[in-house]
Amino acid sequence: MESKVKGRIEKKIEKLINKMTLEEKVSMIHGNGLFATAGIERLNIPRLKMSDGPMGVRKDYYNDKWEDLDNNDDFVTYFPCYAALAASFNEELSYEFGNALGEEARGRGKDIILAPGISIVRTPLCGRNFEYMSEDPLLISKMAVPFIKGVQENDVAACVKHFAVNNQETQRMTVNVEVNDRALNEIYFPGFKASVQEGDSYSIMGAYNKLRGEHCSHNNYLLNKVLKQDWKYEGVVISDWGAVHDTTQAAKNGLDIEMNVKSNFDEYYMASPLIEKIKSGEIKEEVINDKIKRILKLMFKINMIDSDREKGSYNTIEHRNIALKVAEESIVLLKNERNILPLNDNKIKTIAVIGQNAINIHSTGGDSAQIKALYEVSPLMGIKMRLGGNTEITYSKGYSNIEQDRESLIVQAVKAAKNAQVAIIIGGLTHDDDSEGHDRIDMKLPFGQDELIKRVLEANKNTVVVILSGSPVEMESFIDDAPSVVQCWYAGMEGGYAMAKVLFGDINPSGKLPVTFPKKLEQSPSLSTCEFPQNVNVEYKEGIFVGYRHFDKENIDPLFCFGHGLSYTTFKYSNLKVKTKKNGSEIKIKISFSIKNTGGVEGSEVAQIYISDLVSSLERPIKELKAFKKVKLSEGEKKEIEIELDKTALAFYSDVVESLWMYEAGIFEVLVGSSSKDIRLQEKFEVEEGFKY
Repeated sequence: MESKVKGRIEKKIEKLINKMTLEEKVSMIHGNGLFATAGIERLNIPRLKMSDGPMGVRKDYYNDKWEDLDNNDDFVTYFPCYAALAASFNEELSYEFGNALGEEARGRGKDIILAPGISIVRTPLCGRNFEYMSEDPLLISKMAVPFIKGVQENDVAACVKHFAVNNQETQRMTVNVEVNDRALNEIYFPGFKASVQEGDSYSIMGAYNKLRGEHCSHNNYLLNKVLKQDWKYEGVVISDWGAVHDTTQAAKNGLDIEMNVKSNFDEYYMASPLIEKIKSGEIKEEVINDKIKRILKLMFKINMIDSDREKGSYNTIEHRNIALKVAEESIVLLKNERNILPLNDNKIKTIAVIGQNAINIHSTGGDSAQIKALYEVSPLMGIKMRLGGNTEITYSKGYSNIEQDRESLIVQAVKAAKNAQVAIIIGGLTHDDDSEGHDRIDMKLPFGQDELIKRVLEANKNTVVVILSGSPVEMESFIDDAPSVVQCWYAGMEGGYAMAKVLFGDINPSGKLPVTFPKKLEQSPSLSTCEFPQNVNVEYKEGIFVGYRHFDKENIDPLFCFGHGLSYTTFKYSNLKVKTKKNGSEIKIKISFSIKNTGGVEGSEVAQIYISDLVSSLERPIKELKAFKKVKLSEGEKKEIEIELDKTALAFYSDVVESLWMYEAGIFEVLVGSSSKDIRLQEKFEVEEGFKY
């Protein structure tokens, strides 16, 4: 039945293409608005309407100028950033997030939501890290696929971005990346490959930067060879806005739609200049026909033509609850000595809340990630909402992002801390630091926050430090003295309330770090090779050794490792069993183990399964994440976890003699733990025969 429907649609597409003039075809493959292409009214082909969407559907602009329409009907649900989503390690929750975002996009009349962002977090300094998920390709893949499926169930196309190696904002339009094939295939490609092959993302966005001298949004190797030939991608390739630089390359090298930030729509590279090249015979019209076929196929998939379509909805209570749930599960308890947390509001009657991030609103920042939120609960408001009127709460700014007397702010904060039973410092970064368009110059907390935290800790030993950011920050100046440290993120419209629920024990934190937190910037792999950021050429000298792979290889202890996150309860791992079964080139690795909640409260644990290749012809990481499972356990409850891996868990990409995937005969080890450093169980197994594929 499905093949018959597909056949009918393909026939309709061919008929439509045959009826189009050249000018009509070209009108569909470039912007005819800042967020839309042209439709063809006489053929009942509608415009294709797009919207930015990392953390919600962006507000409406005029069609031809970057001016807010100033509507009062385009307020939306403000969701947590993707760093927060990845910290949940919850694939089901990722689906719910995607589904809610897709429903909001459709409710706002959009056809393509420009999300999710899945570029590798190569360095702590990249300005868009908050928009991305992780340093680990497996975690990215597992979180992106259900997200995309959730979005597209609402007759809206996801647009996974930015393909590829888009890892710095400094000179992002011109910088050229040099990276070997092995790193591309093992680190930078897997998330995108999973997104198009498993997630069936209907569209994908090219990056601004160059790869090996050619712009990614019309890069022959990336788009024609890898994406469309090797991965058999049938979807639509959209340029980033202003990422196109050449008409011939754009037409021939796999780009399907050109978008830009300018309003001279007829002058885009794939507009009038392309028509001239086709009429002169320099470019064949068949090249354009393939682009139109892909665009029309997308339109049929999301029921834009000749079919009933989901109507969507936005700002529903259900969507706000999903935003709250993601925020709750994203919060990472980094440190909790003396069990300061959770705070007991029945015993604590005076609290000093300190720090400008306690009152900051983040939804309006981040450039293209900015959201016109219906509301945003700040941390201070969330704490007050949670505690009510029986607890005295004093607020001190402590630091400021504008010129003020820094010493006087600290003195006021110290005084407040001394007069309270508990102090809560809420610091970190804002979208002045974490934003599209620029990178940070260091990992330091801005505006004298280190001095503030140090002196408040001296004034009150019961001080909780909360860091709100989209990337790691340095904490060495206070980490030894702070009894409790919590990592939050740009956590959406309910982020402040979620934070309060965790601090006061309504929610047991279950987030895990999706990236490694270095002690200092020099520990980062891209910085240790002096290759970030670069203005002209950047060589990824670290190769596959990104994130925890680098820290393991160099035997460096980070501040907090990948996968780290504490709980208000404890978990015991036991009874690891590993069984393998080989059938030709295929191999199945069945892993089972038990987890028991040995503490006093209900909690969720993220069990992480790593694989080590103990004997390899090429240098490999000490271990690599190959699976994870989030499991909820009541007090005293024990569950058995079963995971099955295949040959991809053992394989590496060889670009030495042949460019192919392979696994080798030898000894491997399964490592099961609560983080990349906290390994609880391990067992070796042998593979007697290798295979290339």
